[in-house]
Amino acid sequence: MLFPTPALTREDKRVLGEIERMRDALRHQVRAAPSKWTQGLRKFLTADAVAASNSIEGFKVATVDVEDLMEGERDVEVSEEDREETLAYQRMMTYIQSLHDVEDFSYGKGFLNALHWMLQGHRHAPRKPAGQWRRGPVYITDARDPSIAAYTGPDADEVPALMQELVDWLNDEDDAHPLVRAAMAHLHLVSIHPWADGNGRMSRSLQTLVIAREGVLAPEFSSIEAWLGRPGNTWEYYRELAGRGAKYLPDQDVSNWVRFNLTAYHQQAQTVRGRFDRAAGVWKALAAFVERTGRDERNISALHDVAMSGRVRRLRYEHAEGLSLQQAQRDLRDLVAAEILAPVGRTRARYYTAGPRFPQDALGIAGTPMTLTDPYAT
Repeated sequence: MLFPTPALTREDKRVLGEIERMRDALRHQVRAAPSKWTQGLRKFLTADAVAASNSIEGFKVATVDVEDLMEGERDVEVSEEDREETLAYQRMMTYIQSLHDVEDFSYGKGFLNALHWMLQGHRHAPRKPAGQWRRGPVYITDARDPSIAAYTGPDADEVPALMQELVDWLNDEDDAHPLVRAAMAHLHLVSIHPWADGNGRMSRSLQTLVIAREGVLAPEFSSIEAWLGRPGNTWEYYRELAGRGAKYLPDQDVSNWVRFNLTAYHQQAQTVRGRFDRAAGVWKALAAFVERTGRDERNISALHDVAMSGRVRRLRYEHAEGLSLQQAQRDLRDLVAAEILAPVGRTRARYYTAGPRFPQDALGIAGTPMTLTDPYAT
């Protein structure tokens, strides 16, 4: 048995309507904006989701380092374990995003196990098999006392039937809004806890996949993984899951879970809108700067990365502009000579930050903080 999808209250419907309006506006903004910097924004949002979801599980890699790893950089100062976890999650996330418009797509137990192998295959072991249902009990221990089980998943022999029920539910159409269905998919999977490890990231990824299949907006603009990874929100996330009880009890009202997710969708939409607006403002300021100083327009993408993320590496600039190694090196060397950029580190691990003559108006726009509103407090 799965949790029943609760009916939405008037307030829930109001909040959902606001989310839809923000997403619709963002869709039009993305279509109208230059593809060069919206592609950069999409990469950032994907990296931010990967970094945040992994951080919930204790793998701490900064978003800018995830971006570099995604570009294929080898000389990023992260542990080998964090590198493997980041790249595994990024590969799975990239695949999930690619499924948004597959016409003959369907959910299946084999498909979910294959996703789990993508995430956990590098950790496959007899006691914690990847891509296979767990063979024994699973516990989530209390963060304050590991000797206490905050949650115990259903018995292992119940998992195949529960997962079949979940797959059938995912493939069936109902009247629930896709964002609500995505939230419920997350809750169903994390509560069944079908694998020995990786259940949290798989559940958050499934939510992202359901959103991607909705097809209204690219999934990197709608995923709430980055929102969940913020420290205060992570605590609320665990508290909300703990509110379901210490055992699998699906015959209960989960309205609070839906409301929590609607808040997450709303605030993540606010965050993405703010990031989009800052990125657009920074690009405009930099375009004026390169025109005023007579520099090549392609320099904007390198300067944009520095303003928005704090640094740029040669490989990232090379890929963004389709340059040869020599062209990218020459451009960056010229920007350093002009004191617009400043190099940090030795050759292979070198990256570039803002130099003393970097346009300050662009940095000011990028560094202006935004405020978030609680949609249920208005």
